Amino acid sequence: MKISVLTLGVLLLPLGAAAAEADASRFQLERSGDHFVRLDRQTGAMSICQDKDGALVCRMAADERAAYEDELDRLSERVTKLEQGGLIQRALPSDAEVDRSISIMEKMMKSFMGMVKEFQTEENANPLPQKT
Repeated sequence: MKISVLTLGVLLLPLGAAAAEADASRFQLERSGDHFVRLDRQTGAMSICQDKDGALVCRMAADERAAYEDELDRLSERVTKLEQGGLIQRALPSDAEVDRSISIMEKMMKSFMGMVKEFQTEENANPLPQKT
């Protein structure tokens, strides 16, 4: 029984060391004047730390992350309302506007095709000299 416990302990020891190393690299400290700024690399949270009587005391920094989260929530609500169809229905053109747009495009295409035909008849009437 002792051998199995010791074997299990020896096998799990490297895993514990790896977990401790991961936690050690989770935070980054940078000196800024008379205090430190601590960045949590996993969450992005920042704290301001000061040395008080040999101990590092940290407090949450004013963070734009909360404002960012609020903006995301606001935009998510707006997208939900748009997807429900309230504002999309008003943004779509009426049938009359669609018909008018199509007739304008038809006129443009007829005009363009007329210009192409004119160029083709001019080319046939005045062929370029052969240079070969």
